[in-house]
Amino acid sequence: MIGSSRVLASALLAIGSLCVLACSPPVPEVPAGGADTDWLSYGNDPGGSRHARVGDLTPANVAGLEVAWTANTGDVCSGPDCRAGTAFEGTPILVDGTLYACTPFNNVVALDPATGEERWRYDHGLDTTQGYANQMVCRGVESWFDEAAPAGAACRHRILMGTLDAQLVALDGATGEPCADFGENGRVDLLEGVGAQKWQGEYSLTSPPAIAGDLAIVGSAVSDGQRIDAPSGVVRAYDVRTGAMRWAFDPAPPGVAPGGRTPGGWARSSPNVWAPMAVDAERDLVFLPTGNPTPDYASAWRQGLETYGSSVVALRASTGELVWHFQTVHQDLWDFDVPSQPTLFELEREGERIPALVQSTKMGMLFTLHRETGEPLFPVEERPVPQAVDPGLVVAPTQPFPVKPPPLVPHGLDPADAFGVLGFDSSACQESFESLHWEGIYTPPSLQGSIMYPGNAGGSNWGGVAVHPGRQIVVANVQDLAWMVRLLPPEQYAAERAANPGVEISPQEGSKFAMRRELLLSPLGLPCNPPPWGLLVAVDMQRGEILWSEKLGTVRDIAPVPIPWKLGVPNLGGPITTDGGLVFIGAAMDDYLRAFDLATGAELWKGRLPAGGQATPMTYRHGGRQYVVIAAGGHSRAGTTPGDAIVAFALPN
Repeated sequence: MIGSSRVLASALLAIGSLCVLACSPPVPEVPAGGADTDWLSYGNDPGGSRHARVGDLTPANVAGLEVAWTANTGDVCSGPDCRAGTAFEGTPILVDGTLYACTPFNNVVALDPATGEERWRYDHGLDTTQGYANQMVCRGVESWFDEAAPAGAACRHRILMGTLDAQLVALDGATGEPCADFGENGRVDLLEGVGAQKWQGEYSLTSPPAIAGDLAIVGSAVSDGQRIDAPSGVVRAYDVRTGAMRWAFDPAPPGVAPGGRTPGGWARSSPNVWAPMAVDAERDLVFLPTGNPTPDYASAWRQGLETYGSSVVALRASTGELVWHFQTVHQDLWDFDVPSQPTLFELEREGERIPALVQSTKMGMLFTLHRETGEPLFPVEERPVPQAVDPGLVVAPTQPFPVKPPPLVPHGLDPADAFGVLGFDSSACQESFESLHWEGIYTPPSLQGSIMYPGNAGGSNWGGVAVHPGRQIVVANVQDLAWMVRLLPPEQYAAERAANPGVEISPQEGSKFAMRRELLLSPLGLPCNPPPWGLLVAVDMQRGEILWSEKLGTVRDIAPVPIPWKLGVPNLGGPITTDGGLVFIGAAMDDYLRAFDLATGAELWKGRLPAGGQATPMTYRHGGRQYVVIAAGGHSRAGTTPGDAIVAFALPN
């Protein structure tokens, strides 16, 4: 995310807060009590709604939440023995009475959902000394039942996980033992055929597989900005019983491979799918959120590879056949890859229920598409955008803008609005803005240095959105930060990197440019664009209008004195909604889990966490009691409090 965010320092103490709020009709309360509920998949359902059909907790009683239990995994580290650092971004699942979670080390724990007591643990044996480009991250596991197997058979229930060392793992849900009939003793090597890595962790998996029938479908996270002949972004489906590959989708058109081909015959450096996918079982569709081809800021050589880049791609889940694709960014030069799981819901319009998909983006825009065709359900306009000032870049003349909903973050930035606490602070930011190339959103990178706003960290990031199907409301957390990108002649790369330790400087080997990217900060360590820097936003999907927008987070844990001013801070993680009319979210850079009123955006409760809550929570009813659970382990690159906890909140017994 933003390594520079840890420098948000003492100047934050001088800043007040401002509330932005609009209202929607009230959400009717749902009677409490009833049968136990599960959270069966990363997004609760295969379509990633992140909505729970449980309503024991309501705006009337949520203030009574307290810690019910805490489980510690032990999996956190930093420093020389753990060069990549950890980010506990996982969302547990609850299946058949057991809670399953993966840790940043790709270990898996099975917990009692009422007490947090450990039932079993799987140790993957990850080499934590390697420099994994995406930190040590595991966002979740998935579950599959073999209905053809007899009750009590080994591995009738399987827990599946992709790993940082590029393996697909299948475990017995009852015992945690690897499934011996899956690949080689429960593991499939995903490096086979994708092209050699330059270091362990250049190719990895950080998101859970998608389950479609008896297939586990996986993408990959390929390190950005390194070279034109990086490993392939191929998407593959594996038989959940045997681990045999059943199909592969190469996200490059036939005949296109400017960086060459891998031993598997797939194009190198093609768009990868690092975020979770979504599945529509009824229509036999799997939806891929694709990244841009690598390297990020070297478009001239990538021609042809862009076809499926920064897009939502729909495949026939059983065969891998392309059904449709919709591109959210053309010739992506900003690392605006599609960062989150597509979210499926039924859009109610004029008495009709339309199979819809909403995709959040780093630009803070929501694209609403018909699941069967990819056609926009709100108009999308192609608008002219700034063009390159330096040779060697290929820039699209237009970019797609949805007419509705409006952007969830600003797209305009005036140097006169440069932010600072003191006069010299804001003046320095203004000078930075005026020294850089800026013509609005989609300003291309340049040798002079260009402003990226919003930046590559979002808008919206991997936490995605939640949708309340009854209220037809989508909730998204977004952040608003200005970044600088400067292109460098390749011969300057080594000197620039040596002179600027800790700054992101990438070689983009084989292209015409190296690249330097950093958050624009004042001398006091504050973002140069004005706050709020983090928001929680609710959108009426029938009208395509914003219902309310509320600052997310305080400076409580990023300022030297713990004063909880509600400024709106950077955030990573996502929201969930419930039938009780609540939104739960951690994500912000202070150590809290919060509950908001879905109808008004009012913050109703916050619970203190032992570490940063940069994860998406989940909720379930068990034993007649509703629990809300979140991973609280912090995020090393964002500089939040490290830890190893899974924390459950509930009303007093």
